[in-house]
Amino acid sequence: MPAFAEPAIDPPLADSYRALLRSDQLRRGGIAPAPASESVAVLERALPMIDLKRLTSGDAGERKACADAMATAASEWGFFQVINHDVGRELLEEMRREQARLFRLPFDTKEKAGLLNGSYRWGNPTATSLRHLSWSEAFHVPLASISREDCDYGKLSSLRYVLTGVMQEVADAMSRVADTVAAALAEDLGHDAGGGEPAFPAGCDGTTCFLRLNRYPACPFAPDTFGLVPHTDSDFLTILCQDQVGGLQLMKDSRWVAVKPRSDALIVNIGDLFQAWSNNRYKSVEHKVVANAKAERLSVAYFLCPSYDSPVGTCGEPSPYRPFTFGEYRRKVQDDVKRTGKKIGLPNFLKQSP
Repeated sequence: MPAFAEPAIDPPLADSYRALLRSDQLRRGGIAPAPASESVAVLERALPMIDLKRLTSGDAGERKACADAMATAASEWGFFQVINHDVGRELLEEMRREQARLFRLPFDTKEKAGLLNGSYRWGNPTATSLRHLSWSEAFHVPLASISREDCDYGKLSSLRYVLTGVMQEVADAMSRVADTVAAALAEDLGHDAGGGEPAFPAGCDGTTCFLRLNRYPACPFAPDTFGLVPHTDSDFLTILCQDQVGGLQLMKDSRWVAVKPRSDALIVNIGDLFQAWSNNRYKSVEHKVVANAKAERLSVAYFLCPSYDSPVGTCGEPSPYRPFTFGEYRRKVQDDVKRTGKKIGLPNFLKQSP
């Protein structure tokens, strides 16, 4: 028997689970709480597939058909997949290798390293119930911080040059996809940047967006646990590269649908800001990750966000939403989560709140 145990890699999610389970049981008078994640059969579906090569076709009809297909998917699903996106498979595989190396460091090292100014997160510090616990860990990285010379990498300084290099490449590549998709969706709503209108979305550039490296450890309490709690994204667009483990589910026609992974595709989903800008034509759809009992899951997400003081705007009047900035939106979301344990989001900004 070894004289000492290997340092733990996973954050103390099991401790959080047990504490929240006891809390839930006390509130229910000793009765076991309902599972956080509904363990019922969920149909696996392939998302609408968009070939981005059609957008660069010399044929105007082909480009229009591609944009129309994206707009239909954004309206009916809030999600779609894209192929021929020009984010190289070798680059994504390199990102996954470096991501796995980063997450396999001891938990204490990750928590105390100070990587990128405290970007490491795990579980949910505001959780008061199992329904609010996410069985996951992540590095949520502002793009403006990746290559800054004064950025603190602490104990992870040995990873700096390789990790930041590949993160910057992935962010740049995903940024091009996000810009292409956002411009096509905006144009389909009548926004014509070539006609003198400002580029869409306003206030977004390489310093305002985020990259998030996610890891979902194998969970002994699956399938009754969320890998990531149900939520909508607060940005304009999210570009997601996931592995083949699966677990992503979205709400479609009032039912949860499991997303079938496809190795050559990136997933695009509409965020709250795009739903507001489109006057609810495009849908920011609730989604979640279900924990896996046997396998860990890795993903990388790029969030297309404006600066905090950027007004969200609208594709046309009348809009159901009052004017607001991204900063106002984020602060309200954070306040609601602290106060109620969950995000309320866009209903807070309706001209006539329910």
